Amino acid sequence: MPVVSVTFEPGGAVVPTPPGTSLLKAAQTAGIEITSTCGGRGRCTSCRIKFVSGSIPPPTIMDELQLGDDLVREGFRLSCQTVAAEPVTVQVAPPLTEEAFQILGAEQGIAAQRIVIDAGVTKRSVTVALPREEHHQTSDAEELAKAAGLHAPALPLELLRNLPAILRETKGEVTVATFGDRLLSVEAGDAAALVYGLAIDVGTTSVVTTLMELTSGEVLGSVGSLNPQAVFGGDLMSRIAFAQFNPANLRKLQARITTLLNEQIEEVCQTSGVLPQWIYKVVVVGNSCMHHVLLGIDPSYLGLAPYAPVLRHPLILPARELRLRLPHAIVCFLPIVAGFVGADAVAVALATRIGDSPEIRIAVDIGTNGEAIMGSRDRLLASSAPAGPALEGAQIRNGMRAAHGAVDKVSIEEDVRCHVLGETAPLGICGSGLLDAIAGMLDAGILDWTGLIQVEGRGRLPQKLRERVHMLGEERRFVLVEKGESGSGQEIVLTQDDVRQVQLAKGAIASGVIMLQRIMGVPTSEIAELMLAGGFGNYLSIRSALRIGLIPPLPEDRIRYVGNAAALGAQMCLMSETERARATHLAGWIEHISLAAHPDFQNVFVEAMNFPRSAPEA
Repeated sequence: MPVVSVTFEPGGAVVPTPPGTSLLKAAQTAGIEITSTCGGRGRCTSCRIKFVSGSIPPPTIMDELQLGDDLVREGFRLSCQTVAAEPVTVQVAPPLTEEAFQILGAEQGIAAQRIVIDAGVTKRSVTVALPREEHHQTSDAEELAKAAGLHAPALPLELLRNLPAILRETKGEVTVATFGDRLLSVEAGDAAALVYGLAIDVGTTSVVTTLMELTSGEVLGSVGSLNPQAVFGGDLMSRIAFAQFNPANLRKLQARITTLLNEQIEEVCQTSGVLPQWIYKVVVVGNSCMHHVLLGIDPSYLGLAPYAPVLRHPLILPARELRLRLPHAIVCFLPIVAGFVGADAVAVALATRIGDSPEIRIAVDIGTNGEAIMGSRDRLLASSAPAGPALEGAQIRNGMRAAHGAVDKVSIEEDVRCHVLGETAPLGICGSGLLDAIAGMLDAGILDWTGLIQVEGRGRLPQKLRERVHMLGEERRFVLVEKGESGSGQEIVLTQDDVRQVQLAKGAIASGVIMLQRIMGVPTSEIAELMLAGGFGNYLSIRSALRIGLIPPLPEDRIRYVGNAAALGAQMCLMSETERARATHLAGWIEHISLAAHPDFQNVFVEAMNFPRSAPEA
């Protein structure tokens, strides 16, 4: 088969590429990292490249829409839309510099939850009687099992290999760690006081690992990072498509999350002074796709109707089976409800105690893959509300995550005022700023209820706002930050397509809640409380969320933030086997509602994309 040489800078890697292959696919096949937030569908700018030598191909319509005239003229193209035709050299555009991300852990800890601490891990010093006479029909393993109250055949092979040396070095005085009837470790001397565990929340966008002392529940350290799988797609369906029926791609996704977890484990251990061999229990929560990928299970059929997971039951595995550098730990995966309502939703239900409430409450975990849970102690419903990555700043022309340089708050009156994270020159806009901007545009009359930017009606606006509303070619735009005020020297704008992306995201979440209300027969007036969970949900303005119709029109005093409830639920299960059992019960009790299969859903979703015609009453 003929090939053409494509050279990728920086680095100068020359990749022989079959003609007609996208440059994004060529790079990824060769192990060259090009971020593709939208999964290679031409709906974002993250995979942009610049042609350095060779013929520059004509721009596709997606190049023109996403990159704009200026970048297209400078030789930029989307690598997912550009195919190999002749030898060229391209420069991979660096990702937008984003530092000091806001990643939300469960900082409040479990103290307020009033749980019984019973992590299930026991460490105690024992004296093992070493075999002394040849005629004694016994063994090291049998004597250890007798001293520890275990069954000798159940002892792990890894422990048996080191057992004779440890026993004879200490003359039989050792510390054993157990989890139920599992022997986790045999340590020399008395180390009974050193008992630690990890709670891990593997999200589509971010990953949070928390180290806790298992006898007291004290949080000793926490670390959060962006999920490195995002290079292959910002949302779940993009990652499933990447992995679909391709074991090599699945291994790439799994390796990325495993590598990150090992880095987080190393960091949290170094900062706390805890050795990895003193960590005995790990609890992992995540949506169904993240759960499967971490386990190395093909998620292909999660992406195909009827969206069935490979397993739903809770799982306990040795950490070494997942290639986690924790020599003695077991890893507990919480159960999945169904479809995309995964273990993270179970953890949210557990942490919010929504299933214990005498009144109807709603918990909405707003994120790339969001969930809505509604009910009380009588009945509990849950649905997946896939907002996609737009509310995290992806697939937005000047969008970025919540990091230094991101516009995170916007107010619009006679003119636009922006607050920037890090108190620096703005580089882009993150999700919370995006919602503020949309809400302000609605109140100012820049947007109508259908989401159309009112270029034709800008004459009614105050002078400074009027100058910000214009057409560029066929594109309707609203300028948030002028060129001279931005950190990049480029305008920060909201385009008509950006508004539509927000409408799609908010429509997914709002319609999910509306459908649960309809199925349960609960009007908004009977909802006692709405709880906003998740990293994004914790930072958005409740007033802006109400104004754009993201959440039901409740009084603000009936809406509250509950932080990273999924991470908190993981901590509760780490510290309490009672809570882990309760999570298993919840997963079986929650009724999964498949929105797409409901005959009314399409109409509800289309209606939910529109904005409220007026601001809700305070």
